[in-house]
Formats: sequence, structure tokens, C-alpha cells
Amino acid sequence: MGELGPYLAVFIIQLIYSGMTLLSKAVFNGGMKTYVFVFYRQLIGAIIMVPLALIFERKQAVPVTFSFMTIFKIFMLSLLGLTLTLNVHGVALSYTSAMLSGAIVNCLPASTFFFAVLLRVEKVNIRTKSGISKIGSVLLCMAGVAILAFYKGPQLRIARHLPSGYHHNYQQHEDSESYDKKWILGSLLLFLTTITWSLWIVLQAQLLKTYPSKLRFMSIQSLSSAIQSFVIAIAFERDIEQWKLGWNMRLLAVVYCGTLVTAVAYYLQALVIEKKGPVFPATWTPMSFIIATIGSVLLLGEPLCLGSVFGGILLVLSLYSVLWAKSKEGITQNSLPIIQDHKECANQVKTEVPCIKPPQ
Repeated sequence: MGELGPYLAVFIIQLIYSGMTLLSKAVFNGGMKTYVFVFYRQLIGAIIMVPLALIFERKQAVPVTFSFMTIFKIFMLSLLGLTLTLNVHGVALSYTSAMLSGAIVNCLPASTFFFAVLLRVEKVNIRTKSGISKIGSVLLCMAGVAILAFYKGPQLRIARHLPSGYHHNYQQHEDSESYDKKWILGSLLLFLTTITWSLWIVLQAQLLKTYPSKLRFMSIQSLSSAIQSFVIAIAFERDIEQWKLGWNMRLLAVVYCGTLVTAVAYYLQALVIEKKGPVFPATWTPMSFIIATIGSVLLLGEPLCLGSVFGGILLVLSLYSVLWAKSKEGITQNSLPIIQDHKECANQVKTEVPCIKPPQ
């Protein structure tokens, strides 16, 4: 993966995630149960990932640290970051909207940065411009999300086309108390999934250091999540009719999420995390919000308010603020060597020998 590889990868990831949000919301509006949907998408992802791992990594040696404890860690990581997060996110999405889902997930850079600093994966120096920029980006992100959550403003009139049978009439729920309660609960659940997702990203970065076989790593996670999701789905949904797919939007959404999200996006994310760290892919989530907002207005008929525009602008500013900080850190690390022994460096300066960065 070259210098532009991680940027292209995260761009593709955000496109895939946006499509996932829109298709998921469409089938939930059409009556599909969230638990069944998550099981099917994880099952398809496992069916794709496991053979790929066996084919492309069959000659790759098993890591020395590979053991039952490693399998258990991957299983629990899958439970946290995939199974529970996806199931809770599905319930929250059915209670709210694709636009709000795309907005709340923009807390991901802030929460990921928090866990990365807490677990000493990422460092921040408030005395540098890049450190101040990182903190400022978190504040901008929080301000943008606050505007999206608490300020709607006037609706902007935009012509839109609604697919028959898979859109939701938001106007009829404006005075519904039960709808308001579901909206608040859904918002809280969306925030919870953002927290668990960010923790999953950071823990995944830690585990990939001892288990570098990314295809095998993701295939174990996908298979574990498929098993876990089946247990949850069969516990909450016993109606056989809900398990039928047919040649319709449900099948399209399941195949899309199982192939492009579980198989392609998660693998690309593992590559990006290994190359650029856990915070870098999280900083691109505002792009997903913009794409999801456009799609939700044009395809799902969700109203676009002035508050969404203001909040989106702040989120985009937070994105470029973090990217600028990361680029400045990269320039600093490449131009200024790490010196562990000041006396040795001083001696090198006296003898006009350049300081050499020690091996890491």
C-alpha cells in the first residue's frame, strides 16, 4: 500500500458504509427485523472471508503467539465490535433515521482518539500546533454533533424521488410521543455503538501487532460474529416468515452488507489501521455523513434542515483539522530523528556526524 493507498482505501470504506446505512434503513422501513438482517450479513461475510483466507494465506506460517487465548481474544473482540455493535446499531437505526446515524457516528474520531490516548496507541502534545489542532478537531466534531442533535432549523425544500414501499413518512410522526421517545432512545443507542466501535478499532490495532495475518484475522472475526448473531437472532425472532428473503430489497441489502461491508470494508480497514494507526480511518467518518445525508434526502425522503447543513460544515472542518495535524506529525517524524541519549547526540554533533534514528 503506497502513500495514496490509505487515503483511497478510507474513501472507498466511507462509500461502502454510506450505502450500508441507506440500504439498512430502507429494509428496516420495509419491515425486516434487525437481528435477522445482522445474522444474514455476517453469515455471507463469513462465507466469503473464510475461503479467501484459506486460499491466499494457506502458505503463510501461523504466528508464534497464535493460541487458544488468541482465538478467545478475537472471539470477544468480534462480540464487542461486530455482533453487539451491529445489532444495537440496527435497533437504533430503525428508531431514528439514516441522516442521524451518519451524524452521530461522527463522534467516532473523538472517542477513538480518547481510547487511543488512554491505551497509549496515540500521543498528543498540547504544546505543538498538531496537538492543538487535534484537540480543536474534537471540539469541532462535538459542536457539530450537538447542532445536529438539538437544532433542526427550517426545512430546506429539495426535490426528491422516493422508492415505493421503502420510504418512511416522517411528517405523520411529528406529534407522536412514542415516536419522540424512540428517537431519543435511538440517539442514545447510536452514541453507544460509536463508543463500542471506536474501542473495537483501537483494540483491533493492538491485536494485529501479535497476529499480522489480516485475512485470517478477519475471517475468524466474521465466523465468530455469524455464530453470535445467529444465537441472538433465534432468541429474539421465532417467526419463520421473517427469515425469508426472496428476490427483493432485503436480499440486495444483505448481500451488499455481507460482501462489501463485512468482507471488503473490514479488510481494507485492517490494512489502513496497520499502516496509519486506529485514529486515521475514524477521521474520515464526516464524509460518510455527507453521502448518507444526500442519499437519505433523495432516496428515503428524510427532511433536510438548516441545522444539518451547519453541523455538517463543522464536521468537515474537524476532518481536515485532524488530517492536517496527522500530516504535520508525519513531516516532523521524518525530519527530526528520535534521540534517546542526549550525551551521545552531543558527541555526534561535535564530531559533525549526523544523529541517526535508532532502530525501533
